[in-house]
Amino acid sequence: MLTEGTIIALSTAAGAAAIGVIRLSGPEAISTTEQLFRARSKKALKNQKSHTVHLGDIVDGEQLIDEVLVSVFKNPHSYTGEDVIEISCHGSRYIQEKIIQLFIHHGIRPAKAGEFTLRAFINGKMDLAQAEAVADVIASENEASHQVAMQQMRGGISAEIKQLRQELLDFASLIELELDFAEEDVEFADKTAFEALLIKINTLLKKLIDSFALGNVIKKGVPIAIIGPPNAGKSTLLNALLEEDKAIISSIAGTTRDSIEDEITIDGIGFRFIDTAGIRETQDEIEQIGIKKAFEKAEQAAIILYLIDSQSFNEEEKIHREKLNGLQTQFPNKPLWILLNKTDLTKESLPTTLESYPCLQLSAKSKTGIEALKQVLVQFMEKNNYQDESIITNSRHYAALSSALMEIDKVQAGLKDGLSGDLLAIDLRQALFHLGEITGEVTNDELLGNIFANFCIGK
Repeated sequence: MLTEGTIIALSTAAGAAAIGVIRLSGPEAISTTEQLFRARSKKALKNQKSHTVHLGDIVDGEQLIDEVLVSVFKNPHSYTGEDVIEISCHGSRYIQEKIIQLFIHHGIRPAKAGEFTLRAFINGKMDLAQAEAVADVIASENEASHQVAMQQMRGGISAEIKQLRQELLDFASLIELELDFAEEDVEFADKTAFEALLIKINTLLKKLIDSFALGNVIKKGVPIAIIGPPNAGKSTLLNALLEEDKAIISSIAGTTRDSIEDEITIDGIGFRFIDTAGIRETQDEIEQIGIKKAFEKAEQAAIILYLIDSQSFNEEEKIHREKLNGLQTQFPNKPLWILLNKTDLTKESLPTTLESYPCLQLSAKSKTGIEALKQVLVQFMEKNNYQDESIITNSRHYAALSSALMEIDKVQAGLKDGLSGDLLAIDLRQALFHLGEITGEVTNDELLGNIFANFCIGK
């Protein structure tokens, strides 16, 4: 991506609105704006202090385009580290496009996707992990994903990675130094301290890698599969949770043939509920496909809700236990909760646990117990520390951490086996490379192009 010259783009959403904000960044941002802006104060923008706002008009010769507010941010104290101008104009599409085309006519070029943030990275205003978090902040749709993105944008993960990388770099330098004095049999690196550092790095890398599963569901919405036998009320439960008629409800067994899903936010956390086909023995080919897909959704889910019709629970308890044992075998590490539905129609006593799983009682049709279920879901997420600062949500970071961990494992094994310093140094350099990829201390044009191409224009 080119980073020369001065760029311009609309930074607010395209379309009619009360106002729009047009952003410029680069060496000609202030001087070009002065040519097209008539300040009410009659003062030159170049003489104004940074972080000031000025009322005036954008003009094309003698033609008035719009009355605007111009904000001045002088380098290096701006988002990009360059001179930046932000023009707040009226939100007419015509006005926005007219102003942008006017600046382009005066030598300013249109910004590419993510180019403002790319310039901020290149000018040292943020590292690469923080830059990627900018896109996550913009895309966040609930409190939890917003908090995680903000923590990363503020450099929480970057600080940990940089500290570990620096400590590892210090030891790598000492090992490299030993190689220069190999003939004199001199040791500069404390092997005991080095082993302790490798254990510390190994532990933290594993923690960050393990956090990716949680971070991914927070970012995309926690997937929750609703499974169980036909006519247990799965579709009714989905509708009750979403508070709309998303799924077709019928007394005919096997109505749901395909998976239906939608997302809601509960106490700031996004949950994606998935209604699936009823699990039973059937000769219907289409229904069999739906049942197969139900198990696929259960595999992808973070939590499984197994729904049972409480009216027939006692007489079919043995069948339910067998199915639960089967689910436990198939998904041994997945949280599984039993929901006893239609309790408004049941006079029988119901269990609080079954096969060591907790049983929650509710009535999806009358919506009793729905709020209690929502709170249990929120408490589960909070118990799993979704607000922890060390959460990975980016697949690129996950891959880099996994590669770094593999190299650290090699170094630990080599140290234990008494490998020579030159061989240890090779693996250390690779570990440092992968850690540097996360924060951008090691990068290339192709990587930057791939990352910032996914940004929106104007950011």
